[in-house]
Amino acid sequence: MSIVVTGATGHLGRHVVEQLLEKVPAEQITAVVRDESRAADFAARGVRLAVADYNAPETFVGLFAAADKVLLISGNEFAKGRVAQHRVVIEAAKAAGVALLAYTSAPGTLTAALADDHHGTEEALLASGLPYTLLRNGWYHENYTENLAPVLAHDTVVAAAGEGRISTASRADYAAAAVAVLTGEGHENQTYELGGDAAWSFAEYAAELSRQTGREITYSPVTVDALTGILAGAGVPEALAAVLAGVDASIEKGELVVSSGDLSRLTGRPTTPLTEAVTAALKG
Repeated sequence: MSIVVTGATGHLGRHVVEQLLEKVPAEQITAVVRDESRAADFAARGVRLAVADYNAPETFVGLFAAADKVLLISGNEFAKGRVAQHRVVIEAAKAAGVALLAYTSAPGTLTAALADDHHGTEEALLASGLPYTLLRNGWYHENYTENLAPVLAHDTVVAAAGEGRISTASRADYAAAAVAVLTGEGHENQTYELGGDAAWSFAEYAAELSRQTGREITYSPVTVDALTGILAGAGVPEALAAVLAGVDASIEKGELVVSSGDLSRLTGRPTTPLTEAVTAALKG
């Protein structure tokens, strides 16, 4: 059995490959990348590299074999039509008759526009007839802890989520769930709703930042339109800014609270607390 990971040099993909190397021989892992140079460290450890691009269907022809388990990590090129990109991988996997295709999706409760591409991809995957696993990943700690500069510059957490709560976990946690599926058995045609063990609010996040920095950091709730403008003013393309602000509206409605416990069950351990992620970010 070989394991193929697309988007292997991305933020999540790197965690997946690193954790796979702890579980299976390197020669059983194929890292699909667009730029071989970014995966030189994997190649040096014996991981097979395959150069392919979601935007070039021909690069996926013949890439998979029937015995492969494939992890399709969702693309991040929002303007290029992610469903069409993902369908390239699904069709190549179907042609090869792969043993399993796992996809990193979004929580089933999420109605924000960000989820539209995930819903479309899930539909394409289920229609393909392939054995599948849907890994419906919630939000990452790092979506917040990797963007602390403006928070610390103004001593303010700005969000359009009101008093809504969110169940985040670390990228490493979500990667561990994917690895459990790729290296385990009995995950065919299963859907997992994945999120952190403990939900938090932005007021609580600001309080934790205050505690760890020794500064008074407040939470400033704004409207979705105001957040869209703030993000656009910071250089985020306006369409993407609106999509990201729309996620905050979903948070306010409770759509990113994941109470299934699937993530900790798959990994066999509690999820990483937000406090640890904050500590690591502040040290970094």
